Amino acid sequence: MDIHGWQLWILAAIIGGALEMALPGFVVLWFAVGALAAALIAALGLGINFQLLVFMAVSLALFAGSRTIFKKAFMRNASKMKTGVEAMVGHEAVVTEALVEGHGGTVRINGELWSARSLGGGVAAGELVVVEQVEGLKLWVRRPAASLEVSPKQKKEGR
Repeated sequence: MDIHGWQLWILAAIIGGALEMALPGFVVLWFAVGALAAALIAALGLGINFQLLVFMAVSLALFAGSRTIFKKAFMRNASKMKTGVEAMVGHEAVVTEALVEGHGGTVRINGELWSARSLGGGVAAGELVVVEQVEGLKLWVRRPAASLEVSPKQKKEGR
């Protein structure tokens, strides 16, 4: 049995196609298409160096092109996902150790304790605050706007 180079490239393309169906993502398909292009070059009788060059060029061009096309098509309206400390800004935290003006305290946000300083005066333990900014490992917080409008004393009198 005589095996030709183009047959090996076809086999590589079939294996690549099978892997594409089995694995998540959309990557192996482009290498399978590159293998088909190399099989065509091998069938024309061109050398292994040219086959490898065509395989790499086609695979990488399709890979780079598809990423650009898919990103523009599917991610055009997507906002940048905030993670880590960047995601804390604007979220509420609970004061666990009173925030005394001029000194810090501690707040709990996302189940973690963070050092914090108040931007609007002292804040008692148990109150909700909103994270305004993150500076290193310290959160700068202030009371939510709604709690500034109606003080707890006014709530009790209004009942």
